[in-house]
Amino acid sequence: MKHIILIFISFFILNSISSVAQERKLKKANKEYEQLAYIDATKVYLEVAESGYKSKELFENLGDSYYFNANYKEARKWYKELFSLTEDVKPVYFLRYSQSLKAIGNDEISKQWFDKYAIKANLKGKEFENANDYLQIINQNSDRYTIKNLDINTEGIDFGAAYKDKDTYDYKKIVFATTGGVTKVSSKRRNTWDGLSFLNLYEAAVNEDGSLSNPIKIEGDVNRKFHESSAVFTSDGKTMYFTRNNSSPKSKRSKKEIQYLKIYRAHWVNGAWGNIEDLSINGDNYSTAHPALNPSEDKLYFVSDVPQTIGQTDIFMATINKDGSLGKPVNLGEKINTKGRESFPYITKDNELYFSSDGHYGLGGYDVFYVKLKGNGYEGSLINVGKPINSSYDDFAFVIDNHKGFVSSNRIDGKGYDDIYSFVENKDIKELSKSKLFGVVTDANTKEPIANATITVLDKNNNEVATVKTDTKGYYHTLVERSKTHLVKVHKDKYDGDDMFFEKNLEEISYNFELSKNVVEVTQGEDIAKLLNVIIFFDYNKSNIRNDAKVELEKIIATLKQNPSIKLDIRSHTDSRANDNYNMGLSQKRNKATIQYIVNRGISSKRLTGKGYGESQLMNKCSNGVPCDEKMHQANRRSEFIIME
Repeated sequence: MKHIILIFISFFILNSISSVAQERKLKKANKEYEQLAYIDATKVYLEVAESGYKSKELFENLGDSYYFNANYKEARKWYKELFSLTEDVKPVYFLRYSQSLKAIGNDEISKQWFDKYAIKANLKGKEFENANDYLQIINQNSDRYTIKNLDINTEGIDFGAAYKDKDTYDYKKIVFATTGGVTKVSSKRRNTWDGLSFLNLYEAAVNEDGSLSNPIKIEGDVNRKFHESSAVFTSDGKTMYFTRNNSSPKSKRSKKEIQYLKIYRAHWVNGAWGNIEDLSINGDNYSTAHPALNPSEDKLYFVSDVPQTIGQTDIFMATINKDGSLGKPVNLGEKINTKGRESFPYITKDNELYFSSDGHYGLGGYDVFYVKLKGNGYEGSLINVGKPINSSYDDFAFVIDNHKGFVSSNRIDGKGYDDIYSFVENKDIKELSKSKLFGVVTDANTKEPIANATITVLDKNNNEVATVKTDTKGYYHTLVERSKTHLVKVHKDKYDGDDMFFEKNLEEISYNFELSKNVVEVTQGEDIAKLLNVIIFFDYNKSNIRNDAKVELEKIIATLKQNPSIKLDIRSHTDSRANDNYNMGLSQKRNKATIQYIVNRGISSKRLTGKGYGESQLMNKCSNGVPCDEKMHQANRRSEFIIME
């Protein structure tokens, strides 16, 4: 870097979803409608699992129920049980387990399970995020400018350009900082960093072609003993904010004076700048510099290394009150400020913020970045303005109006240490660093849209980056960082959640979700088995309760325990093989075995009725004499659990 960075930065002596969501609470059944009962599938599954029963479905559902409520500790517990039982699951469960582990701090194990997910999802070997991807986006916003070095530049330091006469937005003059060349001066007027003169503020005329001419030192008391630079003017031309370096009291540990920067306010009085004010945002043990005004001129943006900074230097904002006093400085936050250095803010008349940074990913040194301001926040992405404004050197002090402007740089083809370049913007900047994510959320059973479902987008570190709600048509959309991989999750009360992982560098991502209810209202005549997705099958020509059927029956039992008012009519069936009378008797045995199992597990027999129906209520076409495979016959060997008064 060249000397402007040494001058201004050396003086600056610059010093995840984390919250856990509460479990969903179900509304109690309305006492006025005793015929209604609410079934919480999560509680059913939990009771079954804690009774010692194991199945893939149980552990998937339990893990999901906690995962989608951000209770990652419990989610990890049940996903661990799932993978102890089997790894023959959908790839997304490897991802959910990995995310749960990462959320509770088990990073190394999380990486192992993410690698397994990458293999299962056929992602192994692909780059999930790297610098080249971001460079591609920078390149797409490059070559929008025509740029040229100005004749006004000297062999010394020339930088910064502040528009004057802003009330017309027809700029005829700019003010910039310069050492006036490399002429050696006496030691009393020499900067010890480079032996050059100290910086002063000069005014120059702006020609039609963007060149500058007739530079003269500005009138008044602004230019003094040390450096002055980085000016900004109010629209009426009567007030100027500028940067000057001063001496602080000597340190107890050193006899040397420490140099800090301060922002001052000057007023145009009788044809010259005077009545200079030291502003309340300044301090004796930190620096403030590079002032900028918003279009309404009621906010002052500036740079500081005050102890509250995120990085070496941050951009702050202070409200300008009607009496001219300044409010408490506010840090612009981590979208703007990094662990590195942010400097030289500039606000356009369209409320766009341009600034320089070496903390955001760029082409090297300071790069110029853009973001649209909105209220007290931002709209859209932070965008690198690309080449040729940015280079592998330091590029800073960017100003623009009506697609014309100036930028300063210490790039290698300059005339001096730092030069001012004029430019013309030939194309508008593009929002290329975002991907559009959109889709529709519907009920898996009814296919109807689900309104007010919550869509949450997480980055690879499980940090929440976006949250939106579906509209009345179940539609959602949001923008996400294009250069990063993300996980999108959907959640809605009384429904099972869902999620999907999508890769980076996609211009658009469309994904529709179908959610199944896990908390349902039940009424007389409904089959609890269907509501809970319970399937009770029997072997051919047998009436005993199979092991897989026991797990399913435990869901029915848990439901009856949680809802003591429910009574069931249990209906058992056979397939069509064997004669009708035999099947009627077989179905009666199955019915008796089913009821007895439930009674043995503590449910009163007074709540249960039932009988066998033989082959009289087949689920499909497999009646006598019709050829069917075993799977089709199996569908008929079943029990139903109908809710009674």
